[in-house]
Amino acid sequence: MTRHRGFALLGALVTVVALVCGVIIAGYGLLDSGTRTDSGGPADTSGDPRTRGRTPMGTAAPASADNWTGTWAAAPAGAEPGAPVGYPGRSIRNVVHTSIGGSKVRITLSNLHSPTPLLIGTASVAVGEGGGGPEAVAGTMRQLTFGRRPAVTVPPGGQIVSDPVALRVPYDSDLLVTLHTPRAGGPVTYHRHALQTSYLADGDRTRDLDATAYAPSRRVWRYLTAVDVLNPEARGAVVAFGDSITDGVGSGYDANRRWPDVLAARLRDQHIGVLNEGIGGNRVLADGSPLGNGASGLARFQRDVLDRAGAKVVVIDLGVNDILRGRETDPARITAGLRELAQRAKARGLRVIGSTLTPFGSYGGYNATTESVRARVNEEIRSGRVFDEVVDFDKVIRDPYAPDRIRPVYDSGDGLHPSDAGYRVMGRYLSPRLLADRAPARL
Repeated sequence: MTRHRGFALLGALVTVVALVCGVIIAGYGLLDSGTRTDSGGPADTSGDPRTRGRTPMGTAAPASADNWTGTWAAAPAGAEPGAPVGYPGRSIRNVVHTSIGGSKVRITLSNLHSPTPLLIGTASVAVGEGGGGPEAVAGTMRQLTFGRRPAVTVPPGGQIVSDPVALRVPYDSDLLVTLHTPRAGGPVTYHRHALQTSYLADGDRTRDLDATAYAPSRRVWRYLTAVDVLNPEARGAVVAFGDSITDGVGSGYDANRRWPDVLAARLRDQHIGVLNEGIGGNRVLADGSPLGNGASGLARFQRDVLDRAGAKVVVIDLGVNDILRGRETDPARITAGLRELAQRAKARGLRVIGSTLTPFGSYGGYNATTESVRARVNEEIRSGRVFDEVVDFDKVIRDPYAPDRIRPVYDSGDGLHPSDAGYRVMGRYLSPRLLADRAPARL
């Protein structure tokens, strides 16, 4: 080889190397030019173009398009009385109300309170016509699958999450989640105080749009414990964790007037979901009746709060039933339990807001001792030594002339549970600033 040809070959090699390096560098720049997700990968920019490169109000950036956010939830509270083998050969249509919407949806089914496997033959989800009825909007019915199969067996004490399905889920709307159980199972895992009519039909009616085959059933939710959506604008979810006052007992049926519903309406424009994990009769320290009061707050906190999709904030309103049902006379035990819940939430990065215990002066079980325990628990909560922030629901709904009682206009009539007006003022009193403020905790 001549010297001239050797220099020519070397020059060609240098040119090739330079081209390869240029391609690599350019490719790296393309991959790294976008905003990165929490997982370290490139952000999904397939959502609404208006959201690209924009951080909304508050401290939480929008969830990645790969992240799910809860739009509705209900805690599995117990085994439904009168249904020891479930509803063999029937279809169960649960009506639930969304807080935020999305472009895809998935559901969670629970068999927590049964020793027997639960067979779901088919399942569907659709947008409801509204008003709490079982009619579906035409064109919105979607069959659900589990591991790409239409049928699934939920193990005893277990739960299952469906595959995602494309569906334009509106904000502030009814969803119909229908399950066909072809054969007998064990006791039905249910949520007792749904305050929302559910429906039953004979046979597999999961794809029915109209209400012809359906008859109203009890106001409970069966098997269904969560509905999550994909929404690139979503900024996470607030979990309301409490007892019957969070559950909404005393508010109107089929009306969505619980205080978490009122809060959800206020947060809708901020694209924040609200999940109601209240259980009537629930306590901080001890399990309740297996028929519907749920495991203790300490026992269920992981499942019902920390494991909820997109949870960013938890509002804790729990402790009244430890006094009234558990006959707990040591306020330090109640506040220690509440403090443990707060610390567990903070360890997972959640903002913690706690409520004072509301009055029950005209309810059965009231006496000087129970009122003293409530007052001392509230004193510790207000001191700031339990929660990051305090929402003083006691102050909001108590009668200024009889502070151990609910103000008459806010009383549902039993002396313990607020009315629609009471829940409305509670939901409006909780400041959105508390939900976004990330100031250091005072614990």
